[in-house]
Amino acid sequence: MTESRFEGTVLGYIGYSIIASLISICTLGIGLPWAIVIFHKWVCENTIVDGKRLYFDGTGSQLFGNYIKWFVLTIITLGIYGFWLFNKTTHWVVKHTHFAD
Repeated sequence: MTESRFEGTVLGYIGYSIIASLISICTLGIGLPWAIVIFHKWVCENTIVDGKRLYFDGTGSQLFGNYIKWFVLTIITLGIYGFWLFNKTTHWVVKHTHFAD
C-alpha cells in the first residue's frame, strides 16, 4: 500500500493565502471564485494519494457563474440557501479534482 502525503510548505501556504486574500479584497469579493481556484490548484499540486498526484481543472469563470446563481438563490430565500453554500462549493471543488495520469 502506497502512502498519501501533502508536500506543500508553510511558506507556500502563506504566499497563496495572501495572493488569494488580496484578489478577493481588491475586487470587493467579486474575485473570490478565482481566489478559491488558485488556492485549490496549489493544494492539489502538492497532494499525492496512493502514489498519484492530484490536479484541479476548475476555473474561476466556472465558479463565478455558480456564485451568481447561488447568490440569487440566497437572496430569494432570505438567506436560507446560504446554509448550503459550503456544500455546493465543496461539491464543485471535488468535481474538478482528479488524479493526474
